[in-house]
Amino acid sequence: MKKPFMGVRLKRLREERRLTQQALASAIGISLSYLNQLENNQRPLTLPVLLKLNAAFGVDVQIFSDDEEARLVADLRETLSDPQLGETISTAELRELAVNMPAVGRALVSLNRRYRQAIEQSAALAARLGEDRQAETAILPSTAYEEVRDFFYARHNYIAELDDGAERLAQELAPSGVLTVAKLSEYLRGHHGVTVVVDDASTGPHRRFDLQNMTLQLSHRLEAGQQAFQLATQIAMLTLDKELSALVDSADFANKDTCGLARIGLANYFAGALIMPYSRFLDAAKTLRYDIDLLGQEFGVGFETVCHRLSTLQRPSARGVPFFFIRVDRAGNISKRQSATDFHFSRIGGTCPLWNVYEAFASPGRILTQIARMPDERTYLWIAHTVSHRSGGYESLSKTFAVALGCDIRHADELVYSRGLNVHDPASATPIGMGCKVCERTDCPQRAFPPLGRPLMIDDKQSFFAPYAASAR
Repeated sequence: MKKPFMGVRLKRLREERRLTQQALASAIGISLSYLNQLENNQRPLTLPVLLKLNAAFGVDVQIFSDDEEARLVADLRETLSDPQLGETISTAELRELAVNMPAVGRALVSLNRRYRQAIEQSAALAARLGEDRQAETAILPSTAYEEVRDFFYARHNYIAELDDGAERLAQELAPSGVLTVAKLSEYLRGHHGVTVVVDDASTGPHRRFDLQNMTLQLSHRLEAGQQAFQLATQIAMLTLDKELSALVDSADFANKDTCGLARIGLANYFAGALIMPYSRFLDAAKTLRYDIDLLGQEFGVGFETVCHRLSTLQRPSARGVPFFFIRVDRAGNISKRQSATDFHFSRIGGTCPLWNVYEAFASPGRILTQIARMPDERTYLWIAHTVSHRSGGYESLSKTFAVALGCDIRHADELVYSRGLNVHDPASATPIGMGCKVCERTDCPQRAFPPLGRPLMIDDKQSFFAPYAASAR
C-alpha cells in the first residue's frame, strides 16, 4: 500500500480547531517533532495516529482517505479539461493539488459549476431575446437528474438521518423478518388512515395516491417486492415530510423540478433502507460475500434494487464495500449513477466502450465480471447484468437496461464474484477510461476522437479516415 502523506489536511484540521502544534501533539500523545514531520509530509500518516485523532476529536478518518483524493482528481480533470484554458494539466499536477490543497481544488470545481450555470442562464436569456448564439460556445446544461445525482454524490450516497430512521421503523414492524406488503399496508392504514388497493387496470402508473380519499393504488403488474418498495416510498412521503423538505432545502437547488425530483429520490432511498435495514442487510451481505442474487432472495427484491442498496452502505461506524452503481441503456444513456466510492465518469466525455456494462447486452441474463484499470492506474472489479421490464402483452415494447456494480480491486476478495479471477495480476485488467473527450489513453483501439485540448495529429487523421478511404477504393 502507498504511504499516505496528508500533512496539509492535518495542518488544516489543527488550524480549524485553533490548536498549536504542541496542543495537538499532547492531545494525541505524540512528540512535537513527530507532528511537525507529519505536517510537512516528511513522515506518512499512520493508522495509530488516525485512531488517536478519532479518539481525541471524533474526527472521521475518511477525510484522510485516498478515495477522497481520487474523487477530487476526477472532478478536477473534468473541470480543467476545457480547451479554452490553453493549458494541458497532467494527472500528476491534479493529484498534487488534490492532496496538498484539497480546499482549493473543491473551490475550483465549485467555481466551474457556477460558471456553467452562468453560461446556461446567458444562453437562455439570449434565446429569449432572439439572439443567435454559436453552438460551439454553449455548455451542455445541467439537468435536474444531474443535479440530484451530484447531491447524492457529495454525500457518498449515504443519508444518515433517513437510514437510521428506516432501520428503527423496520425493527418496530418486523423485528426478525422481512417486511411484507401486508405489514406495510397495515402501517399505512393504522398510522395515516390510508387504504391500499391493487388496481387491476393494465395501464397507468405503478403508484397513485389519492389524497382526498386517502387511497393508495398499486398496479397489479408489480411483483411483491416492487409493491413493498412503493408502499415504503409512500410511507416516507407521509411520515418524513419535514425531514425530506429540510434535506431538499439544504441543497439549495435552482428550480422546483430539481426539488421535486430530489424529494422522490430521498423517499426512494428511505424505501430501500426500510425494506433492507442497514445492519441486517450489511450482515447478510458480508455473510453471503455480496452475492446479489442470494441477497435478493433473502429480502424479496430484484437484482437492481439490491445493487442500489449495496451502493449506500457507508455508515461511519459500520461501512460495507464502497460500490459504484450505474444503469445504462443500449444507446449508452445513463439513467442511474450513484457512487459511494471515488469512481467517476465525465459528464461531457461519455463512457468507455471497453467497459463490460455494454457487453452485458450481448449476454442477457448472465452476470459478467471485469477487472478494469483507469488511466490513473486505479483498478476496479465490475459486475454487469441486464434487467428487463415488460408491462404488456406480446406486441408491447419492453425496457432493457444493463446495471453494473463496481468497487476498488482491494475489496475484490470480499466478493464472491472474484472467484476464478486473477485480481492481483496487472496484466489481467482491461484498460478503460472516462470517455474519449477526457481520456488520456492515446493508444486505445476504440478511441472515437482525440481528447479535448489536444490537436488532431497525423496518426489520428489516418486512423479516423482509413475506413472511409478503404470504402472509396
